[in-house]
Amino acid sequence: MEMIYATVVGLGIATVLRYLIPGRRSYGILLLPAVGAAWTAVSWTGLTWVGWKPDEPWIWLVALGGAGVLAIVLALVLNRARHDIDAQRLHRLSGGRASRA
Repeated sequence: MEMIYATVVGLGIATVLRYLIPGRRSYGILLLPAVGAAWTAVSWTGLTWVGWKPDEPWIWLVALGGAGVLAIVLALVLNRARHDIDAQRLHRLSGGRASRA
């Protein structure tokens, strides 16, 4: 039962981070929440298989902290990659008349 709570909280953390990190137009509205929820569910399951108990704080820290860190890294990487790819594509489609910024 705690896994459901943790997954919903991981989804919520990633959703909040989506609106706090600039450049959210570079990726879909559900990408970060889905990745946060998936990370939380998979890490929680793996850690319980290893023997960690739900009443220990470390399982919560790894599952929820990992969801937050993963959402931040993914948002920053996708924003930069999307900006670079869009600039390259504009340069190519304009026949070299548009400068890469």
